Amino acid sequence: MRYHLIMGNQAYSSWSLRGWLLLKAFGIEFDYEVVPLYVPGYERFLADNYPANTVPALQAFDDPEKSTIWDSLAMAEFLHEQHPEAGIWPTDPHARAAARSLCAEMHSSYMALRSTMPMNVRRVYQSIRPDAVTRRDVDRIEDLWSWAASRWGGAGPYLFGENFCAVDAFYAPVASRFHTYSVPLKPTSQRYADALLNYPAVVEFYEAGMRESWVLDFNEFDQE
Repeated sequence: MRYHLIMGNQAYSSWSLRGWLLLKAFGIEFDYEVVPLYVPGYERFLADNYPANTVPALQAFDDPEKSTIWDSLAMAEFLHEQHPEAGIWPTDPHARAAARSLCAEMHSSYMALRSTMPMNVRRVYQSIRPDAVTRRDVDRIEDLWSWAASRWGGAGPYLFGENFCAVDAFYAPVASRFHTYSVPLKPTSQRYADALLNYPAVVEFYEAGMRESWVLDFNEFDQE
C-alpha cells in the first residue's frame, strides 16, 4: 500500500504534526505535500479531497482502490490495522485502552489551551502566561502524563515505556505549545516534554516549519 499525506503549515499545524508522526515515527513509508492554511487555493484543496475537510488527510492507494482518511485519530486506527507490527499502540490491552483514552481526550478537549496558545514552532515567548482556564487544561494534562507514566512508563522516556507510540504522537504538539509559551511544568512533565521535542521525527518537522515563509497573523503575538 502506498501513502500520501497532506499537511498544513508545519510551523502552525498541530494536527499535521500528529499525522506526520503516525507515519514517520513507525517507519511507514509515505510521501507528502504541504497545503498552506487559509490562503487562496485552500478551498480548492478541500474540494479536490472531499470528504476530507481539514488537514492532515491521508490518501492510501491499494490499486485500484484509493481511500482518504481524515482526522488523526482515524488515521491512527487505520495505520494500526494495516501495520499491526509497527507498535502504534501498546501491546498490552489495558495499556492500549489507556493510550486510546488519552488520545481521545487530547482529540476532543483542552479548548482553552488550543485557543490561547496556538502552535508556533518559530517562536518562544517568555511573558505569556496561561489564564485560569488554560491552567486547568495544563494541570489536567500533567496529571494524565504522571498517571500513565507511573503505571506503564517504567524507566522509559515515554508515557508507555521505552517505545514511542500513538499517544506520544498526540501529545507532541502539546509539548510544542508548552515550549513556545514557556509554560512552567513539573520536573517529570518537563522531562517528558523534552523527550518529545527531541524525538528525531519531531525535530525534522520543526526544522521544516522554521524554513516556511507563510505567516498566519492570528498565530503570532507581539510579546517577547
